[in-house]
Amino acid sequence: FQALATCIEITEALKCDNPEEYLCNLPVHQDGSCNGLQHYAALGKDELGGLAVNLLPSDKPQDVYSKVLEIVIRKINHDSEQSDNLNIKKSAILVKDIVDRKVIKQTVMTSVYGVTQIGAREQVRNRLNDKLISDISKIPTAEQEREIYDAAGYVAKLTLSSLNEMFSSAKDIMDWLATSASIVSSQGQAMSWISPLGLPVMQPYRRSSTQLITSSLQSISLTIDDDALPVSSKKQKSAFPPNFVHSLDATHMLMTCNIMEKHRLTFTAVHDSYWTHACDIPIMSEILRDCFMELYEKPILEDLRESLVIRYPEAQFPELPLRGTLDIKKTKHS
Repeated sequence: FQALATCIEITEALKCDNPEEYLCNLPVHQDGSCNGLQHYAALGKDELGGLAVNLLPSDKPQDVYSKVLEIVIRKINHDSEQSDNLNIKKSAILVKDIVDRKVIKQTVMTSVYGVTQIGAREQVRNRLNDKLISDISKIPTAEQEREIYDAAGYVAKLTLSSLNEMFSSAKDIMDWLATSASIVSSQGQAMSWISPLGLPVMQPYRRSSTQLITSSLQSISLTIDDDALPVSSKKQKSAFPPNFVHSLDATHMLMTCNIMEKHRLTFTAVHDSYWTHACDIPIMSEILRDCFMELYEKPILEDLRESLVIRYPEAQFPELPLRGTLDIKKTKHS
């Protein structure tokens, strides 16, 4: 429908004597540059990572997917020629000339939201299938499927490791958040926190319980889910890092929304995509950067750890990971 709306606007503009004077009502979208990584780079004050996701000024917009791709391709080229592991060398040779930005983009995008090695492999395999099996009418042989499966696992592993090299602080913070959630769940409690806007958040993940009801016709398995059940430590741990970042993402969006409303400007958003009219884009661009800086001038991780220590005095929470030297105020000119 967005494409249809654009076609209608273009048609109406072309009907005018001077299309440049046509009053267009289409919103202009501004997306974050791999928004999850932007939040992790800001949390970790990661200067190198912040530059890759456009938190710092640069001569031209940075593309984090292309940066990760450069590292992946370099490793593939090395493995295809020098790896002593025959399986790795075989996979590297298979994908050497076909791995591009599209192959790794989804994995990079979802890495900060808890994608697993298995999930990443499936993402990459779908892209490799598109490239290696061009004729969709043909059914791949069992050998082809195995080769693509192995190659997908190989590329997925390279992508995640390359990403960790670029964003070392992000990995450290993700691990710290996951460990903290694990400690809380060991106390028999669900992980909960308060967002910088003051919104209480609680993870509802608990162990499910099933009950089998048998009748003369059939058997039905019912899943019981209520707050009396013990928490699921595994889900609490894996879900907390992405959920925490989502709460920061939502905080930034609402902060931007509030300021836009004060200026009586049209604003809507979908996740990290902020929309307004073309004439107001310069103002919104300034507001969203100011709100991002305001958010990350707060001691977010310090406040989180302090609240956990106060609420669970008998638990031993690890110290916060070391952070870098990124100056968040420079985001204003990014």
